[in-house]
Amino acid sequence: MNPRDQHTGSAVGSAAQPLRSDAERNRARIIAAARTVFGRDGLNASMASVAREAGVGIATMFRRFPSKEELVAAVFADRMDAYVQATEEALADPDPWRGFTGYIETVCAMQAADRGFADVLTMSLPGAEALEARRAEAYQGFLELIARAKDSGDLREDFTSRDLVLLLMANAGVLSATGDAAPDAWRRLVAWMIQSFKTPSGGELPDPPDDAALYQAMRRASLGVTSTETGKGH
Repeated sequence: MNPRDQHTGSAVGSAAQPLRSDAERNRARIIAAARTVFGRDGLNASMASVAREAGVGIATMFRRFPSKEELVAAVFADRMDAYVQATEEALADPDPWRGFTGYIETVCAMQAADRGFADVLTMSLPGAEALEARRAEAYQGFLELIARAKDSGDLREDFTSRDLVLLLMANAGVLSATGDAAPDAWRRLVAWMIQSFKTPSGGELPDPPDDAALYQAMRRASLGVTSTETGKGH
């Protein structure tokens, strides 16, 4: 390589680095904006509204995140980690009932603190594989919490893991309906539900939905959020 070629190569290399930095800054800006928008408006917020909040063009948005599922996965990765950690901390509690109820209260409080995460917890996002893997990890921990609480005699025998999904759906509905007008209303719902889970039971319950039906409901919720916005055409 002659000196002129060497100089040109160096210039190209130095010019390329800011482009990579700009791309990373745009990505971080979009994630921060999506946290704000999803936390305030839920996952039904449009990709365009996230782009406006981030101060980037819609084309830039879709270059970084071709689908809303990918954006959701990036935004809520740390929230899902905290969800898993809540299970681990509950299992570490020597009192099975306190661990079980503490976990439910913690997760419902996480919903209350972040409307976007409230949505994430009640839908399935197969396109966000890392997010779904962490959800499955938390689910396995919750199964153990259920078994411990039943073995201690505190949790009614007909409680199933599907009842938590139903509670999270109900809590998300209360949070959406009450908003800032009654921001702590969810606490009463959760307290009532926890009392209903404890033995002795107050009577027989209708059968819970089966796993396939509940998954379909969670998937339907996610399709309503993600199917209308993709990177096609941008």
